[in-house]
Amino acid sequence: MTRQIIRVTGDDRLAFLQGLVSNDVRRAPCWAALLTPQGKYLADFLIVPDGDALLIDVDARLAGDLVRRLTMYKLRSHVAIEATDMTVARGTGPAPVGAIPDPRHPALGWRLYGGTGDDGTDFDAIRVQHIIPETLVELIPNETFILEAGFERLHGVDFRKGCYVGQEVTARMKHKTELRKGLVRLRIAGEAPVGTPITAEGREVGTLFTQSGGHALAHVRFDRLGPDMQAGAARLSAE
Repeated sequence: MTRQIIRVTGDDRLAFLQGLVSNDVRRAPCWAALLTPQGKYLADFLIVPDGDALLIDVDARLAGDLVRRLTMYKLRSHVAIEATDMTVARGTGPAPVGAIPDPRHPALGWRLYGGTGDDGTDFDAIRVQHIIPETLVELIPNETFILEAGFERLHGVDFRKGCYVGQEVTARMKHKTELRKGLVRLRIAGEAPVGTPITAEGREVGTLFTQSGGHALAHVRFDRLGPDMQAGAARLSAE
């Protein structure tokens, strides 16, 4: 797990992030996403209060772009945005002093800012079991819609907080349409690389992602799920 901790300080820090991200920052610690104006995912992160600052805990591979975008939105807001060398540890055993529960799902355990390493937990197995997407695996910048990825179920979006970037599209998907695609857990026999297309009877069903313990996460069209699907050499079936 390679994470970058970004510190946001200044009197406007709450209002600044509140107008940008998918969740209600006033309820931090929380999980949230930054979206394009068209409602597509750019980055997901945990937001954690830290005294007179807010910490943004993000995948290090997305950190540079996230800092750039936040700085672009800064305008006249009284905030400072800086990458730090702070570390984070996580685990599912007894929580150390100062740790916070992961706000996405109780099965993800705790996170300790200033700590290092993991406790050996197989987090991929947990993610598959509970259908929890991962940055740059199931969550793909400029492609994923967060409701299709389970953000509502995992407490990553708030529909009462007011406007944020991409809010209009996200709200329309929630209130005016029925989701036809989304992230699901399938049974799998065999293996195939992440990103392998899933087909059934010659028609594309979706895309295969993380696999663990005879199950896999996949983004699929719900109306094409069935008992006999393929992804490369792997065989899949709906649960």
